[in-house]
Amino acid sequence: MDQQHLTEHHLPELKEFALLHARGQGMAPGTAARILSRITNDRPGDPASWAVTWTRAGRAAALRGRHLEARAHFALARFPYHGDPVRAAAGRLGVEAFDTWRRGRGIDRHEIPFQDGTLACWSTGLHPARRRPLLVVMGGIVSVKEQWAPLLPLLGRLGFAAVVTEFPGVGENTLTYRPDSWELLPHLLDRLAGRADVADTSLLTLSFSGHLALSAAAEDPRIRRVLTVGAPVGAFFTDPAWRPRIPRITLDTLCRLTGSADHDTLWSALPAHALGPDRLRQVRVPVRYVASSRDEIIPAAEQDLLAALPDLRVKTFDDVHGSPGHLAAMRRWLIGQLLLSRFTGRRP
Repeated sequence: MDQQHLTEHHLPELKEFALLHARGQGMAPGTAARILSRITNDRPGDPASWAVTWTRAGRAAALRGRHLEARAHFALARFPYHGDPVRAAAGRLGVEAFDTWRRGRGIDRHEIPFQDGTLACWSTGLHPARRRPLLVVMGGIVSVKEQWAPLLPLLGRLGFAAVVTEFPGVGENTLTYRPDSWELLPHLLDRLAGRADVADTSLLTLSFSGHLALSAAAEDPRIRRVLTVGAPVGAFFTDPAWRPRIPRITLDTLCRLTGSADHDTLWSALPAHALGPDRLRQVRVPVRYVASSRDEIIPAAEQDLLAALPDLRVKTFDDVHGSPGHLAAMRRWLIGQLLLSRFTGRRP
Protein backbone atom coordinates (compact mmCIF):
# COMPACT_ATOMS: atom_id res chain seq x y z
CA MET A 1 0.00 0.00 0.00
CA ASP A 2 1.65 3.25 -1.12
CA GLN A 3 1.91 6.38 0.99
CA GLN A 4 -0.30 8.54 -1.23
CA HIS A 5 -3.19 6.11 -0.72
CA LEU A 6 -2.58 6.25 3.01
CA THR A 7 -2.63 9.98 3.56
CA GLU A 8 -4.18 11.77 0.58
CA HIS A 9 -7.47 12.25 2.42
CA HIS A 10 -6.25 11.72 5.98
CA LEU A 11 -3.80 14.54 6.68
CA PRO A 12 -5.81 15.74 9.75
CA GLU A 13 -5.63 12.24 11.27
CA LEU A 14 -1.94 12.08 10.47
CA LYS A 15 -1.34 15.40 12.24
CA GLU A 16 -3.33 14.29 15.28
CA PHE A 17 -1.28 11.13 15.67
CA ALA A 18 1.96 13.00 15.07
CA LEU A 19 1.29 15.36 17.98
CA LEU A 20 1.01 12.36 20.30
CA HIS A 21 4.19 10.74 18.98
CA ALA A 22 6.08 14.03 19.13
CA ARG A 23 5.21 14.29 22.82
CA GLY A 24 6.42 10.75 23.34
CA GLN A 25 9.83 11.73 21.93
CA GLY A 26 10.15 14.72 24.23
CA MET A 27 9.33 17.34 21.60
CA ALA A 28 7.64 20.46 22.95
CA PRO A 29 4.00 20.70 21.78
CA GLY A 30 4.63 24.22 20.47
CA THR A 31 7.53 23.02 18.32
CA ALA A 32 5.48 20.22 16.81
CA ALA A 33 2.50 22.49 16.24
CA ARG A 34 4.63 25.08 14.42
CA ILE A 35 6.03 22.46 12.06
CA LEU A 36 2.62 20.92 11.46
CA SER A 37 1.19 24.34 10.59
CA ARG A 38 3.58 24.50 7.61
CA ILE A 39 2.37 21.19 6.17
CA THR A 40 -0.41 21.47 3.58
CA ASN A 41 -0.25 18.11 1.78
CA ASP A 42 1.42 14.72 1.62
CA ARG A 43 2.55 14.66 -2.01
CA PRO A 44 6.07 13.15 -2.11
CA GLY A 45 8.63 15.84 -2.86
CA ASP A 46 6.32 18.85 -2.50
CA PRO A 47 8.07 21.61 -0.47
CA ALA A 48 5.06 21.90 1.86
CA SER A 49 4.52 18.14 2.16
CA TRP A 50 4.65 16.07 5.31
CA ALA A 51 7.98 14.31 4.82
CA VAL A 52 9.83 17.25 3.25
CA THR A 53 8.78 19.67 6.01
CA TRP A 54 9.75 17.36 8.87
CA THR A 55 12.99 16.42 7.09
CA ARG A 56 13.88 20.10 6.67
CA ALA A 57 13.41 20.62 10.41
CA GLY A 58 15.54 17.56 11.14
CA ARG A 59 18.38 18.75 8.95
CA ALA A 60 18.32 22.15 10.65
CA ALA A 61 18.57 20.51 14.08
CA ALA A 62 21.44 18.30 12.92
CA LEU A 63 23.35 21.32 11.61
CA ARG A 64 23.06 22.86 15.10
CA GLY A 65 24.53 19.67 16.58
CA ARG A 66 21.22 18.65 18.17
CA HIS A 67 21.31 15.07 16.99
CA LEU A 68 18.61 13.65 19.28
CA GLU A 69 16.30 16.48 18.28
CA ALA A 70 17.08 15.76 14.64
CA ARG A 71 16.36 12.06 15.19
CA ALA A 72 12.88 12.91 16.51
CA HIS A 73 12.12 15.10 13.49
CA PHE A 74 13.30 12.44 11.05
CA ALA A 75 11.20 9.81 12.86
CA LEU A 76 8.13 11.96 12.27
CA ALA A 77 9.15 12.59 8.66
CA ARG A 78 8.94 8.83 7.95
CA PHE A 79 5.73 8.47 10.02
CA PRO A 80 3.77 6.23 9.94
CA TYR A 81 5.99 4.09 7.68
CA HIS A 82 8.55 4.52 4.89
CA GLY A 83 6.11 4.21 2.00
CA ASP A 84 7.73 6.70 -0.41
CA PRO A 85 11.33 7.68 -1.24
CA VAL A 86 11.30 10.85 0.87
CA ARG A 87 10.11 8.96 3.95
CA ALA A 88 12.63 6.19 3.33
CA ALA A 89 15.41 8.77 3.15
CA ALA A 90 14.18 10.35 6.39
CA GLY A 91 14.34 6.97 8.08
CA ARG A 92 17.97 6.61 7.09
CA LEU A 93 18.74 10.13 8.30
CA GLY A 94 17.18 9.28 11.67
CA VAL A 95 19.46 6.27 12.03
CA GLU A 96 22.47 8.41 11.08
CA ALA A 97 21.53 11.13 13.59
CA PHE A 98 21.25 8.60 16.42
CA ASP A 99 24.45 6.90 15.28
CA THR A 100 26.26 10.24 15.66
CA TRP A 101 24.78 10.90 19.10
CA ARG A 102 25.50 7.44 20.51
CA ARG A 103 29.25 7.45 19.89
CA GLY A 104 31.21 7.56 23.13
CA ARG A 105 28.13 6.56 25.13
CA GLY A 106 28.72 2.79 25.25
CA ILE A 107 26.02 1.98 22.70
CA ASP A 108 26.69 -0.62 19.99
CA ARG A 109 24.91 -1.59 16.79
CA HIS A 110 23.97 -5.08 15.60
CA GLU A 111 22.36 -6.50 12.45
CA ILE A 112 20.81 -9.95 12.73
CA PRO A 113 19.38 -12.06 9.87
CA PHE A 114 16.13 -13.91 10.49
CA GLN A 115 13.33 -15.46 8.40
CA ASP A 116 12.85 -13.35 5.26
CA GLY A 117 14.95 -10.37 6.30
CA THR A 118 17.08 -8.74 8.97
CA LEU A 119 16.59 -6.76 12.15
CA ALA A 120 18.88 -4.07 13.51
CA CYS A 121 19.46 -3.30 17.20
CA TRP A 122 21.15 -0.80 19.48
CA SER A 123 22.57 -2.22 22.70
CA THR A 124 24.46 -1.48 25.88
CA GLY A 125 26.02 -3.65 28.59
CA LEU A 126 26.67 -6.76 26.49
CA HIS A 127 29.87 -8.47 27.63
CA PRO A 128 30.96 -12.15 27.57
CA ALA A 129 32.74 -11.95 30.94
CA ARG A 130 30.04 -9.96 32.78
CA ARG A 131 26.71 -11.25 31.59
CA ARG A 132 23.95 -9.07 32.97
CA PRO A 133 20.20 -9.78 32.99
CA LEU A 134 18.83 -8.97 29.56
CA LEU A 135 16.17 -6.34 28.83
CA VAL A 136 14.73 -6.21 25.31
CA VAL A 137 12.81 -3.08 24.31
CA MET A 138 10.63 -3.04 21.20
CA GLY A 139 8.20 -0.37 19.99
CA GLY A 140 4.94 -0.78 18.12
CA ILE A 141 3.93 -0.63 14.48
CA VAL A 142 4.89 3.02 13.90
CA SER A 143 7.81 3.68 16.27
CA VAL A 144 11.42 3.17 15.22
CA LYS A 145 14.07 1.91 17.62
CA GLU A 146 15.80 5.30 17.68
CA GLN A 147 12.75 6.62 19.55
CA TRP A 148 13.55 4.38 22.53
CA ALA A 149 17.31 3.91 22.21
CA PRO A 150 18.19 7.08 24.20
CA LEU A 151 17.02 5.11 27.26
CA LEU A 152 19.94 2.68 26.87
CA PRO A 153 22.46 4.54 29.07
CA LEU A 154 19.92 4.68 31.91
CA LEU A 155 19.04 1.00 31.53
CA GLY A 156 22.74 0.13 31.62
CA ARG A 157 23.21 2.09 34.84
CA LEU A 158 20.31 0.14 36.32
CA GLY A 159 22.26 -3.08 35.81
CA PHE A 160 20.79 -4.47 32.61
CA ALA A 161 22.25 -5.58 29.34
CA ALA A 162 19.71 -3.78 27.17
CA VAL A 163 18.80 -4.11 23.51
CA VAL A 164 16.39 -1.90 21.57
CA THR A 165 14.99 -3.21 18.30
CA GLU A 166 11.95 -2.89 16.04
CA PHE A 167 8.68 -4.61 15.18
CA PRO A 168 8.63 -6.56 11.89
CA GLY A 169 8.47 -4.20 8.93
CA VAL A 170 9.25 -1.07 10.98
CA GLY A 171 12.37 1.02 10.41
CA GLU A 172 15.34 -1.21 9.61
CA ASN A 173 13.47 -4.42 10.39
CA THR A 174 12.82 -5.91 6.95
CA LEU A 175 10.78 -8.90 8.14
CA THR A 176 7.15 -9.42 7.20
CA TYR A 177 4.67 -9.36 10.09
CA ARG A 178 3.04 -12.78 10.26
CA PRO A 179 1.65 -15.15 12.93
CA ASP A 180 5.06 -16.67 13.70
CA SER A 181 6.86 -13.31 13.99
CA TRP A 182 7.15 -13.84 17.75
CA GLU A 183 9.96 -16.29 16.98
CA LEU A 184 12.29 -13.36 16.36
CA LEU A 185 12.47 -12.83 20.15
CA PRO A 186 13.85 -16.30 21.00
CA HIS A 187 16.15 -15.96 17.99
CA LEU A 188 17.45 -12.68 19.37
CA LEU A 189 18.08 -14.34 22.75
CA ASP A 190 20.00 -17.12 21.02
CA ARG A 191 22.23 -14.56 19.32
CA LEU A 192 22.91 -12.71 22.59
CA ALA A 193 23.42 -15.77 24.79
CA GLY A 194 27.18 -15.39 25.11
CA ARG A 195 27.05 -11.72 26.11
CA ALA A 196 24.03 -11.45 28.42
CA ASP A 197 22.21 -13.57 31.00
CA VAL A 198 19.40 -14.49 28.64
CA ALA A 199 18.00 -16.96 31.18
CA ASP A 200 16.81 -13.85 33.05
CA THR A 201 15.21 -11.87 30.22
CA SER A 202 12.67 -9.08 30.60
CA LEU A 203 10.64 -7.85 27.65
CA LEU A 204 9.47 -4.24 27.56
CA THR A 205 7.31 -4.36 24.47
CA LEU A 206 4.93 -1.61 23.42
CA SER A 207 1.60 -1.98 21.65
CA PHE A 208 1.69 -4.70 18.98
CA SER A 209 5.12 -5.92 20.06
CA GLY A 210 3.51 -6.85 23.39
CA HIS A 211 1.47 -9.38 21.45
CA LEU A 212 4.69 -10.92 20.15
CA ALA A 213 6.09 -10.96 23.69
CA LEU A 214 3.13 -12.89 25.09
CA SER A 215 3.45 -15.52 22.37
CA ALA A 216 7.18 -15.84 22.96
CA ALA A 217 6.77 -16.06 26.75
CA ALA A 218 4.36 -18.96 26.31
CA GLU A 219 7.14 -20.94 24.61
CA ASP A 220 10.51 -19.72 25.91
CA PRO A 221 11.32 -20.21 29.63
CA ARG A 222 14.21 -17.75 29.38
CA ILE A 223 11.65 -14.94 29.31
CA ARG A 224 10.99 -14.18 32.98
CA ARG A 225 8.64 -11.20 32.76
CA VAL A 226 6.69 -9.19 30.19
CA LEU A 227 5.88 -5.50 30.51
CA THR A 228 3.67 -4.00 27.84
CA VAL A 229 1.51 -1.01 26.96
CA GLY A 230 -1.71 -1.34 24.99
CA ALA A 231 -0.98 -4.72 23.43
CA PRO A 232 -3.64 -6.42 21.29
CA VAL A 233 -4.40 -9.96 22.38
CA GLY A 234 -7.32 -11.53 20.57
CA ALA A 235 -10.34 -9.28 20.14
CA PHE A 236 -8.52 -6.74 18.00
CA PHE A 237 -7.76 -9.45 15.46
CA THR A 238 -11.16 -11.13 15.43
CA ASP A 239 -13.98 -8.72 16.42
CA PRO A 240 -15.77 -7.36 13.30
CA ALA A 241 -17.77 -4.90 15.43
CA TRP A 242 -14.57 -3.15 16.52
CA ARG A 243 -13.11 -2.69 13.03
CA PRO A 244 -14.97 0.53 12.06
CA ARG A 245 -13.50 2.28 15.11
CA ILE A 246 -9.87 1.58 14.28
CA PRO A 247 -8.01 4.58 12.79
CA ARG A 248 -7.33 4.36 9.07
CA ILE A 249 -3.62 4.98 9.69
CA THR A 250 -3.42 1.87 11.88
CA LEU A 251 -5.07 -0.33 9.28
CA ASP A 252 -3.01 1.02 6.39
CA THR A 253 0.18 0.56 8.39
CA LEU A 254 -0.75 -3.04 9.16
CA CYS A 255 -1.39 -3.61 5.46
CA ARG A 256 2.13 -2.40 4.78
CA LEU A 257 3.74 -4.56 7.48
CA THR A 258 1.83 -7.73 6.56
CA GLY A 259 2.07 -7.27 2.81
CA SER A 260 -1.73 -7.15 2.49
CA ALA A 261 -3.03 -5.48 -0.66
CA ASP A 262 -6.09 -3.93 1.01
CA HIS A 263 -8.14 -3.95 4.21
CA ASP A 264 -10.23 -6.96 3.19
CA THR A 265 -7.09 -9.00 2.67
CA LEU A 266 -5.75 -7.76 5.99
CA TRP A 267 -8.86 -8.79 7.91
CA SER A 268 -8.74 -12.21 6.32
CA ALA A 269 -5.19 -12.68 7.60
CA LEU A 270 -5.33 -11.14 11.08
CA PRO A 271 -7.42 -13.77 12.92
CA ALA A 272 -4.47 -16.18 12.69
CA HIS A 273 -2.61 -13.81 15.06
CA ALA A 274 -5.19 -13.98 17.86
CA LEU A 275 -4.29 -15.46 21.26
CA GLY A 276 -6.98 -17.36 23.13
CA PRO A 277 -7.34 -18.21 26.85
CA ASP A 278 -5.56 -21.57 26.50
CA ARG A 279 -2.52 -19.93 24.95
CA LEU A 280 -2.46 -17.15 27.54
CA ARG A 281 -2.57 -19.68 30.39
CA GLN A 282 0.76 -20.98 29.10
CA VAL A 283 2.36 -17.61 29.95
CA ARG A 284 3.48 -18.51 33.47
CA VAL A 285 5.54 -15.40 34.14
CA PRO A 286 4.51 -12.00 35.49
CA VAL A 287 2.79 -9.79 32.93
CA ARG A 288 2.44 -6.08 33.68
CA TYR A 289 0.05 -4.34 31.33
CA VAL A 290 -0.68 -0.62 30.91
CA ALA A 291 -4.18 -0.02 29.56
CA SER A 292 -5.79 3.22 28.36
CA SER A 293 -9.46 3.73 29.15
CA ARG A 294 -10.09 5.67 25.91
CA ASP A 295 -7.95 3.49 23.65
CA GLU A 296 -9.04 4.02 20.05
CA ILE A 297 -7.07 1.03 18.74
CA ILE A 298 -7.26 -1.75 21.33
CA PRO A 299 -10.78 -2.89 22.32
CA ALA A 300 -11.77 -3.09 25.98
CA ALA A 301 -12.68 -6.75 25.40
CA GLU A 302 -8.96 -7.55 25.57
CA GLN A 303 -9.18 -7.07 29.35
CA ASP A 304 -11.42 -10.13 29.61
CA LEU A 305 -8.92 -12.23 27.67
CA LEU A 306 -6.01 -10.98 29.76
CA ALA A 307 -7.70 -12.42 32.84
CA ALA A 308 -6.55 -15.86 31.68
CA LEU A 309 -2.94 -14.91 32.48
CA PRO A 310 -1.81 -16.58 35.72
CA ASP A 311 0.14 -13.55 37.00
CA LEU A 312 -1.28 -10.26 35.74
CA ARG A 313 -1.37 -6.69 36.97
CA VAL A 314 -3.02 -3.92 34.97
CA LYS A 315 -2.39 -0.21 35.37
CA THR A 316 -5.07 1.91 33.67
CA PHE A 317 -4.76 5.55 32.69
CA ASP A 318 -7.59 7.78 31.47
CA ASP A 319 -6.01 8.36 28.08
CA VAL A 320 -5.84 7.28 24.44
CA HIS A 321 -3.68 4.50 23.01
CA GLY A 322 -0.24 4.38 24.59
CA SER A 323 -1.26 6.87 27.32
CA PRO A 324 0.83 9.71 25.84
CA GLY A 325 -0.57 12.14 28.40
CA HIS A 326 0.80 10.03 31.26
CA LEU A 327 4.26 9.17 29.98
CA ALA A 328 6.12 10.00 33.19
CA ALA A 329 3.74 8.04 35.42
CA MET A 330 3.67 5.12 33.00
CA ARG A 331 7.44 4.92 32.78
CA ARG A 332 7.79 5.11 36.57
CA TRP A 333 5.39 2.21 36.97
CA LEU A 334 7.04 0.05 34.33
CA ILE A 335 10.61 0.73 35.47
CA GLY A 336 9.50 0.18 39.05
CA GLN A 337 8.38 -3.34 38.17
CA LEU A 338 11.76 -4.06 36.59
CA LEU A 339 13.71 -2.73 39.55
CA LEU A 340 11.65 -4.67 42.07
CA SER A 341 12.50 -7.88 40.26
CA ARG A 342 16.12 -6.99 39.59
CA PHE A 343 17.20 -5.87 43.05
CA THR A 344 15.03 -7.94 45.39
CA GLY A 345 14.79 -11.14 43.39
CA ARG A 346 11.02 -11.02 43.78
CA ARG A 347 8.54 -11.25 41.01
CA PRO A 348 7.16 -7.75 40.26
